[in-house]
Amino acid sequence: MIATWRLKKQEDNRRMKQPAECSLKHSPQHSLAADQRWKSSNDDGLWASPYTLKSGETQHHSLGHSQIWVTLLDMEWQIRSQQEEQQQVPKDWKLVTGHSLPSSDIPVQRFIRNGDAEMVTYVPAMADRPTVIRPYQPLTIAAEGQCVIYVGTALWMNVCIGPKQVLVASIPLSEPSLTWVGSNTMEGELCYSAQSYARLALDAVPKRPWRAVTPVNIHNRRPQPLLVERFNLPTQLLSIHRNHLGQLWTPGVNVEVDTDVNAASMRVDPSPPPAAGPCEPLGPAREQVSRGRFVRTLDRIFG
Repeated sequence: MIATWRLKKQEDNRRMKQPAECSLKHSPQHSLAADQRWKSSNDDGLWASPYTLKSGETQHHSLGHSQIWVTLLDMEWQIRSQQEEQQQVPKDWKLVTGHSLPSSDIPVQRFIRNGDAEMVTYVPAMADRPTVIRPYQPLTIAAEGQCVIYVGTALWMNVCIGPKQVLVASIPLSEPSLTWVGSNTMEGELCYSAQSYARLALDAVPKRPWRAVTPVNIHNRRPQPLLVERFNLPTQLLSIHRNHLGQLWTPGVNVEVDTDVNAASMRVDPSPPPAAGPCEPLGPAREQVSRGRFVRTLDRIFG
């Protein structure tokens, strides 16, 4: 019997993680980000688009459940963030540049300013560990049947400084919940946990700038129905792409169940599905896998 324990997030995990290296380099192939601003107004933020600040200025981002402040001073960068539980989450990414700072109660992270760097770029990233997706209403896939489930997952904001886009902080745009998935307390893995409507119609999936859409194709080859109450999405293996409408997508994930549900196999596609339309890459996967191969055979895909 699979045991799952929900863990309380430590205070340090509520704050920004600080990876060791940059996750995206700006190049001409990202010109779509700079040229196609038809989806944005002057008050809207944009992924993978460099912004220039003057000393003393602060950018305030309202994005998803997060409030983020990025400040440039003469000798340092400062980054502040806090999570807010809101009944009505704004649909857009609001960005205001000014000279105001938030309350001193909000923790601040300080980063030495190298040279005269004035540029900051925000790059989206998926979660750094697998995410257990729990549909609000379980699904049953008939014997020898299959379906595509569209899952939207919250992103992380990578803050990259200077023309070389040095990564200084990675901020979750929604407070992640941790859960332990395994047969006991010694065998298993620590994952994030998220609920989903597990929509079957693409048109019904809300498109938000802080969420990426992942199509999950589940093929039940067994002679018995398959009840999907939860499944393990390898978010750390998914790259992020933007289509011509400004929507964020990841490559598709394919799950096949032959005989034993505890030995299902999983494969990550090399690119987003045709339904996404023309796409440009925005952020690489946290972990790399060989193109097109089966990632692994898991005994915990379905939790």
